[in-house]
Amino acid sequence: MAQRGRRKGSDGELSRALLLRIAADEFAEYGYYETKISNIVKKANVTQPTFYLYFKSKEAIFEELEDLFRMRLASLTNTSRLETNLHEQTLSERIAQGLTRIFRFFTEYPSLGRIGFYISPSACNTKAAMAAQIKDNLLSEVEAGYFHSDVDMSIVANGLVGMVDRLTTTKLWTGEKTADELAKEIVAIVLNGLKK
Repeated sequence: MAQRGRRKGSDGELSRALLLRIAADEFAEYGYYETKISNIVKKANVTQPTFYLYFKSKEAIFEELEDLFRMRLASLTNTSRLETNLHEQTLSERIAQGLTRIFRFFTEYPSLGRIGFYISPSACNTKAAMAAQIKDNLLSEVEAGYFHSDVDMSIVANGLVGMVDRLTTTKLWTGEKTADELAKEIVAIVLNGLKK
């Protein structure tokens, strides 16, 4: 006998994951206020009681999506910190790898990216936290001898977040550039500048 509110033979974790994915798409397309639980459950082919088995409200599922985005972004930003004793030749390649992972996250999860970086009321705080983490990474990399100590790393960190922010919407999501291409171009600009 099926549990009340679920389809016969359904797997709870799969239903929950499906609801999260569809909710992310709905919020990304229609925004928070225009997204309806009734549309989410219809597209997931589950009942409203099933939704409420997993989520207390529309606000609860939205907050979970925000938290999921922040955790994944923080993890990617944290793991982009350069390890010590890198050779000069691999420095730019290693920086590009970290940026590429961040851009690929936005490519693979565009709805989650739209929610966490653009739609969420706490998007500015998320970007500020990302900039603070990048600044910490850069200060550690200054100590490792990779970068000049007389550069304001807060400006660099905020500039990198601004680049990720703007280039995601204007180049990545439009298909004009790939994650790898954007990362390489940012590294070339930041490390080498614009001079001939």
